[in-house]
Amino acid sequence: MDLGLRGKKVIINGGGRGIGRAALELYAAEGCDIAFFSRDAKRVDETITTLSASGGKVYGDALDMNDSAAYQAWLLSAADRLGGCDVFIHNASSSGAQGTTDWDLTYRLDMMGAVKGCETLEPALEASGGGSVILMSSTAAVETFIYPQAFNAIKAAVITYGKQLSQLWAPKKIRVNCISPGPTAYPGGNWEMIQGAMPELYSKTLGEIPLGRFGAPADIAQAMLFLSSPMASYITGANLVIDGGYTKRVQF
Repeated sequence: MDLGLRGKKVIINGGGRGIGRAALELYAAEGCDIAFFSRDAKRVDETITTLSASGGKVYGDALDMNDSAAYQAWLLSAADRLGGCDVFIHNASSSGAQGTTDWDLTYRLDMMGAVKGCETLEPALEASGGGSVILMSSTAAVETFIYPQAFNAIKAAVITYGKQLSQLWAPKKIRVNCISPGPTAYPGGNWEMIQGAMPELYSKTLGEIPLGRFGAPADIAQAMLFLSSPMASYITGANLVIDGGYTKRVQF
């Protein structure tokens, strides 16, 4: 299916592996021009080489997002190199740095990473005439999950921020939506480590997923493409839960 994304300019923070990497591959396959960063320079180089085969422009950089000034400068540079920004995806998280219990780190990456990204790219997204923002949250934000920790609470704040921003930016023709993945497993990810270190928690969680498996990065990335595309042009302010039925809440 042609999602109408060919030629769109996509900026993703944190795209070296997992969901971010899967999304980059799909956007590249759709004919998008892409800018991304990762903390791992070798991973950045490998990703650029792989994605460039699709024929679009691919800009990747090694960056530590903890440096707020450097992050903002990178966003501006990415939009300048791409010639604008049609889609911004806030994907970087303390989860990828195994820092879900660190309040300062989670606030900087998950919350302020979203705020600074949106504020910095607002002019480019408005100039797009149909900008789309996706803020990555988590099912840990919509139900109680394991125990109280920074990641859960701040991901909930991201949903509130995204909903309010969607109202503010609607007249600018910028859509803002959130995606909340459930437990998602991939090589080198958190659930692979949990499987080795806490097999009982791994098995218990797997047993609570009605579809009988953990999510894969592509499960999330495919929905991300649709939600950011013109095919979803009337969807804004939504929080799309992608979890194989893991959460049990009913939302009216």
